[in-house]
Amino acid sequence: MLLLLAAIQFTVIADFMTMSPIGPVLMTAFDIGPRELGLLVAAYTFAAAISGLVGAMIADRFDRKHWLLGLYGGFLLSLAACSVAPSYWSLLGARALGGAFAGVIGATIMTIVGDRVPESRRGRATGVVMTAFSIATVAGVPLGLLVAGRYGWHAPFVVLGVSSALIWLLSWRLLPSVTAHLQARRALLASGGTLPTPLAHLTAVVREPRHLRAFGLVVLVTGASFLVIPFISLHMALNVGIALDELSIIYLIGGAATFLTARTIGQLADRFGKPRVFRWLAVCAAIPFVLITYLPPMSVWGVSIVTTLFFVLVSGRLVPMMAIVTSVAEPRLRGAFMSLNQTIQSLTQGAATFVASLILARSADGGLLHYEIVGWMAGATSLLSWYWVTRVRPASAVGQSVGQSASQSAGQSGTPPRAD
Repeated sequence: MLLLLAAIQFTVIADFMTMSPIGPVLMTAFDIGPRELGLLVAAYTFAAAISGLVGAMIADRFDRKHWLLGLYGGFLLSLAACSVAPSYWSLLGARALGGAFAGVIGATIMTIVGDRVPESRRGRATGVVMTAFSIATVAGVPLGLLVAGRYGWHAPFVVLGVSSALIWLLSWRLLPSVTAHLQARRALLASGGTLPTPLAHLTAVVREPRHLRAFGLVVLVTGASFLVIPFISLHMALNVGIALDELSIIYLIGGAATFLTARTIGQLADRFGKPRVFRWLAVCAAIPFVLITYLPPMSVWGVSIVTTLFFVLVSGRLVPMMAIVTSVAEPRLRGAFMSLNQTIQSLTQGAATFVASLILARSADGGLLHYEIVGWMAGATSLLSWYWVTRVRPASAVGQSVGQSASQSAGQSGTPPRAD
């Protein structure tokens, strides 16, 4: 199950990440600047935000498997649209369509992990699923660069579309149904009750302070990343002097390193505590956030040292963070919570990318200006998440706290605690 979920996640991440390394190709093909390139990323993320809001109201009404396959089918249509887009504006529309489905796919995958994997092993399971990022970096991005350089920028979307169709068929045959969250709904209907409206279901998620603190952590982690990540390839091409074919080397080395470390980070999170591991990574990640924006012209091997450190630490934070966030909501609300979390994550991605694009500029000789300002902003935001994670608590901890309080009260009064 985890391998299939990772395969789905791989195609979604590869689709998203392809836009960054082929950015210079798109700028030449459409004669656009950094702001127009940033809009391609922002359209994807803002569409994901809107669809996540809709998904939050209805995701918990369906078998998780059927919900996931329906979303993945829509994602296939977006890849087909990208593969034949004739202009910048048609590509922009296709990217928005892709974001509308891809965002909720990621939320649904993590919801299934939360439903099927016990909390004590959730860090390791999250690490397995999130190796999709590493594989997308190791295989997807270099392959996308190679195919785009040889056959044009449409070609990577064709390859992804064919791969995604095969994965959809395998998932349809092999993924198990996930319906435990529907038991409470069935019991309510059997007793003559009425189901809450989609809006009421969404409101139940938003009104929980524990959920809001988790959303704050997601904003800080995602915002720091997307101030910098969408413009790395542009910085490498314009300021550092890395050729397009050399970019694949950088992503290959960095992706291989994260592939080796993601599962280890998940195991460490289960062993030493997810908040503790996250805090160490948040502090360490602040360093490459700044370093990567100051890189001068140098060889691809020198650049790879900094970029590999960046990939390992920046993406490594996501493993304990997602394990923490997935544990915050109760199962009956987890689908809505994760979909709304995706909305907030996507809005943050789009907003951070847009803010960075307003700060960045082109110099007279064609270089990228003010990238170091963006790096300092990202580093500071990562340090702030070090503090914020201490405010986030899993649902099980709250339940234990309530149970302990009830037991203490019962011991003082001599009356057994109420079962409710």
